Amino acid sequence: MPLNAGYAYVSPIQRGGVTVLDFLAGEFRHSDRATWAARLAAGEVEVDGVTAGGDETLRPGQTLVWHRPPWDEPEVPLHFDVPYQDADLLAVSKPSGLPTVPGGGFLEHTLLHRVRRDWPGASPLHRLGRGTSGLVLFSLTPQAGAALLRDWRGGRVRKVYRALSAGVAGQDEYDLTAPIGPVPHPRLGEVFAASRAGKASHSRARVLERRSDTTLLEVEIFTGRPHQIRIHLASAGLPLAGDPLYLSGGLPRPEALPGDLGYRLHAWQLTLTHPRSGAPLRLLAPAPPELSTSAETA
Repeated sequence: MPLNAGYAYVSPIQRGGVTVLDFLAGEFRHSDRATWAARLAAGEVEVDGVTAGGDETLRPGQTLVWHRPPWDEPEVPLHFDVPYQDADLLAVSKPSGLPTVPGGGFLEHTLLHRVRRDWPGASPLHRLGRGTSGLVLFSLTPQAGAALLRDWRGGRVRKVYRALSAGVAGQDEYDLTAPIGPVPHPRLGEVFAASRAGKASHSRARVLERRSDTTLLEVEIFTGRPHQIRIHLASAGLPLAGDPLYLSGGLPRPEALPGDLGYRLHAWQLTLTHPRSGAPLRLLAPAPPELSTSAETA
């Protein structure tokens, strides 16, 4: 597998008084102090364009850059479909397993990188979790992006998902309002979960089909909290089938490790007002077989 092109991570320094090594070890805890010392010794870190040794004291206003050398990225599905495109908007349907944006060791193996090969000015208006498939909407002009972000924040974009939950639902509909916020985790440090101290959140789930030990649901979200559907369904006693993180009640598994795959969730439908024409626009990404009803797959 070919290496990627590497990446420069830029960190503006807001508060000084610490050494470069102390800053790196404290700010980027994915690597230990010895690893950062080795990177400094290899000449990978600069401060204001000058290679840093590690014992320099940082000052506010400086810029630190870590030039990460090229690396092998994990293999992921790289294809995507294009349900809709015009001069202002691009809607793509991503597969489960493909990250939306760079992070966690992914740079070129991301939807954003793949989309920008053909649409260099595309800007994502939202993101999906790596394990979630379906619609991601991009703006192709600054004007379209600004208008759609206003509508998104104003609750004028309708977002509907398909989800497969473990267990058989006892109700036909669920109004889900558990607050969501960060909670301590013994292995991950901190994760988002159901929390009385969290932010107000709202989803509505409707049963599409009951199966032997799972339930197919249609879920509309009215807020956009991290992992909202996974947490809300788990809080109702219906965690997503195969979810490696969330348990019934909306709290995380104590033994969970970093990773975001295994669950069944698909961004199925977006309904919005076109930013140029003002006409209503309904976008649809057909659900995979396991998230389709029996009638749809017949």
